[in-house]
Amino acid sequence: MAATPWFEDPSRDPREAVAAAAGALEGVFSQVGSLADADVVAFTRQVEALGRLVDGLRVRAAGEVDARSDLRAEERLSALHGCRNGIELLERLTLVSSATVRARIVLDKRTRPRFALTGEELPAEHPAIGAALEDGTLGLETAGLIGKMLARVAHRADPVRLADAEAWLVGQATDPTQPRTFDEVVVQVLAQGVGLDQDGLEPSAEEAAKRRGFTIGALRNGLHPVRGDVTPEAAGTLQMLFDAHSNPAVRFGTHPADTEAGEPWGPDETVPDDRTPTQKRHDILHSAIQTAARAEDTPSLGGAAPTLLVHVAAEDLLSPTGVASIDGIQTPMPASLAHRIACTGAVQKIVFDNAGRIVRLGTKERLFNTHQRKAIAARDGGCVIPGCSIRASWCEIHHVTDHAKGGPTHTDNGVMLCWWHHHNLERSGWGIRINRGIVETKAPPWIDPRGHYRPAPNAITRRRSRPPVRAG
Repeated sequence: MAATPWFEDPSRDPREAVAAAAGALEGVFSQVGSLADADVVAFTRQVEALGRLVDGLRVRAAGEVDARSDLRAEERLSALHGCRNGIELLERLTLVSSATVRARIVLDKRTRPRFALTGEELPAEHPAIGAALEDGTLGLETAGLIGKMLARVAHRADPVRLADAEAWLVGQATDPTQPRTFDEVVVQVLAQGVGLDQDGLEPSAEEAAKRRGFTIGALRNGLHPVRGDVTPEAAGTLQMLFDAHSNPAVRFGTHPADTEAGEPWGPDETVPDDRTPTQKRHDILHSAIQTAARAEDTPSLGGAAPTLLVHVAAEDLLSPTGVASIDGIQTPMPASLAHRIACTGAVQKIVFDNAGRIVRLGTKERLFNTHQRKAIAARDGGCVIPGCSIRASWCEIHHVTDHAKGGPTHTDNGVMLCWWHHHNLERSGWGIRINRGIVETKAPPWIDPRGHYRPAPNAITRRRSRPPVRAG
């Protein structure tokens, strides 16, 4: 007769079982790298299944420690170990955060049998989740997701429908014939939550909208952290803008017919972009904010349109290591940045001498005026760097010949550049010139070693690159 497996032996000490399992895993870590591709895939699946079993035990152990540390217990387990409560004891035993400990305790309370005031044993609040945790088919993150949704709508949902939804969601999440990713389960959980809530979406949406907010934090390591909560509409609009302008760049090649200078950039010749996705989203948001500040219907501030003031000493303007400052922002910045941002219509540069006297006050009139900006936007149609999708209304105007070096504020000396390409033009390797009224760009040597100038994308070529619209 075959021996009874340890996990089915009620007389087996659970500690011995865990110790045996841990001993069996000794030395496995260093052997993973030697597995073949097919074996490492199978191994990963096995390890995850084992991890779910361990997570279930973690939940049950945390709940047991907390229950035995309850104030109503005759001898509180936490007090016997010199801790004020079960959470502190668990923190010291597990060395994990209090948030993790609390999450395990909550999940255990929802999945273990309850007792009425009369002492009668009642079924667990979420028995399906508890059973799946026990047999290792449900992950801890998924169990928490389902449990939180059920708890949120429990006081407004029909109890029978609530139990059915729990069983259905657990079944979907643990179905071995159709494995679902966590994101797919999230969609199902959200849909079930909407269906179970008898009050509907409107009260929840109104309550959520009351918690909306946005905060700019104090300077840390040269950057200002931002945090907040936005409504679904705002999040959707932002995501739409991010998606529209964050298309992955593709390295372009040389056109077969491009044998001499003058061949225009093709619509499919996009520039490699080494920015991270989060950096791209920052730059897109920055461009949108600048566009709003320039808008004619933006409310005035102190009797004038919102204008970013840049303070710089006269000697710093000529020094390669000079510094400047932005009004309302504590951190210093390179004086070269003051030159670049002064090209935009929403920035005003103030120059001081060593005594603090104003010796030069830049005016927005010396920059490109509204009519010039409209003309340049009509010509360029957006950022002139090939492959950049930032529209004209979001762009800054760049002096091709620097204004400080005598460059005129004229349509034949201004081009549209997005914030990123404008502020990184000098070190990017891109060259820009205006040849008989036509904007031309030269790619960095690592892209085009020949150094040819070619006509930049403009409003006409952008329209030609769009797919034709079919009638009907």
